[in-house]
Amino acid sequence: MLYRKLGKTGLEVSVLGFGCMRLPMEGGSRNATDILDPTKPIDEGEAIRMVRYAIDRGINYFDTAYPYHGGKSEALLGKAVKGSRDRVFLATKLPTWLVQGPNDFDRFLHEQIQRLDTTHLDIYLLHGLNRPAWHRMKDMGVLDFLNDIIADGRARYVGFSFHDDVKIFKEIVDSYDWGLCQIQYNYFDENYQAGKEGLMYAASKGVGVVIMEPLRGGKLAEGIPAQVQAIWDSAKVKRTPAEWALRWVWNHPEVSMALSGMSNMEQLKENVSLADKGLPNSLTEQELDLIGRVTKAYKKMLKIDCTGCAYCMPCPSGVNIPVIFSLYNDTFVFKRDARLALALYDRLLSPEQKASNCAECGECEEHCPQQIMIIEELKKVHQDLTQG
Repeated sequence: MLYRKLGKTGLEVSVLGFGCMRLPMEGGSRNATDILDPTKPIDEGEAIRMVRYAIDRGINYFDTAYPYHGGKSEALLGKAVKGSRDRVFLATKLPTWLVQGPNDFDRFLHEQIQRLDTTHLDIYLLHGLNRPAWHRMKDMGVLDFLNDIIADGRARYVGFSFHDDVKIFKEIVDSYDWGLCQIQYNYFDENYQAGKEGLMYAASKGVGVVIMEPLRGGKLAEGIPAQVQAIWDSAKVKRTPAEWALRWVWNHPEVSMALSGMSNMEQLKENVSLADKGLPNSLTEQELDLIGRVTKAYKKMLKIDCTGCAYCMPCPSGVNIPVIFSLYNDTFVFKRDARLALALYDRLLSPEQKASNCAECGECEEHCPQQIMIIEELKKVHQDLTQG
């Protein structure tokens, strides 16, 4: 396993981090969207086996959050690292959207430390900051709270995860002595949200940069369209799509780590083996050009820019937004048979989960990291997936 410095924290973190948002589910995964269902129980035995396998192979950074797996991810991770706590860095996040007042800061942190069954957190992040959330948290005095938890040892370092434009990203970076930030970054999203400009800016300030969605929710690793695979196949050096995507992220010396939400042992083993190759500036100009061609091919096919992060959930009306968009995009990007998409939409989703049940409250759009116009897209999707 390779390691890099996590910015000015000085922590030596594995270049591959274990994201605990997509843990294995009981009964296995019937399809790629099952892992987004917060009501489906975690396969505890397999998840613990994966975490311990990762620790034994040198992964030392484990990332979770208050809402992951319907609130069960933190407790699972705490159980999994028992006996290895001194070998790992635990990171979790304050659910900023649930905070009603300053007293909630301590309440959530106390609950999370208990869930993780630990004495302290190595990293505590403000979850999913955008412009409104940042200003709201700041007005409530969250920076004083962060100072307090560092001073009393409840957290060693603090940071934030981010979903907005680069202008507000820079404002946040400049507003506090952050240990790290977490941004979405992959070859498809190079100039999206904080993007490359934000990556370079944070790194120049000594802020460690942790990358989420390096495989874009697995979309860059599985179900590869024929025209994309043809480009990969043309490379002189043969690599899997997952390796190309991860190597692209690791190629940036400014990146401290790539988080991967691995949901089975096969994915974990592949990513661990790839991490030994995650050196900065290791891709050639020809290889970077090849990846650029793949990006253009994907962008021609994508209909809705959804990564399946499920931040839009739960929907007050019960609409299963990530599954709906995944089915729709799969029809175009991954060339799933349209008739199969129609059948899956009809059979996998109950009436209240379908797009037609949208009450247009707009709550999902407030939380969407990709800033998708979800209400309008749901109308289009329902029409296309119920026709004929």
